[in-house]
Amino acid sequence: MDLSNILSITGKGSLYKLISRAPNNFIVESLEDGHRFPAFSHDGVATLDNIAIFTEEEEVSLQSVFQSIFKKENGQKVAVPKDNNALKSYFAEVLPNYDRDRVYVSNIKKVLAWYNILVEHNLVDLEEEQNEEKAEETKE
Repeated sequence: MDLSNILSITGKGSLYKLISRAPNNFIVESLEDGHRFPAFSHDGVATLDNIAIFTEEEEVSLQSVFQSIFKKENGQKVAVPKDNNALKSYFAEVLPNYDRDRVYVSNIKKVLAWYNILVEHNLVDLEEEQNEEKAEETKE
């Protein structure tokens, strides 16, 4: 799973694919409707591979969280609970040691919404996790 070309833009609810870079902006395409437009660095553009979730020990990459959800849901979309306690319980199943003081319900909702968008576009898989497991096995 390569999240380096998938972008989040502050204030916009969807995810965007990076089409091209220019010195002062990016050309992005919405994964929802395919609409292309320029995005500027002051818009709060972040690639998903640079986003992590706080845990009690360290930060966990968003990719790892998506892969955990993918396993739990057998590659299907997740039904996002409406109740805040249900959201927290679900996220605890996916990432048991997440930092409950620094990861807010709004963060959990965003992660689950992003996961659903990525699954809809077949952008979530377990490929890199499997490669990491093979690398660890060869070290032993």
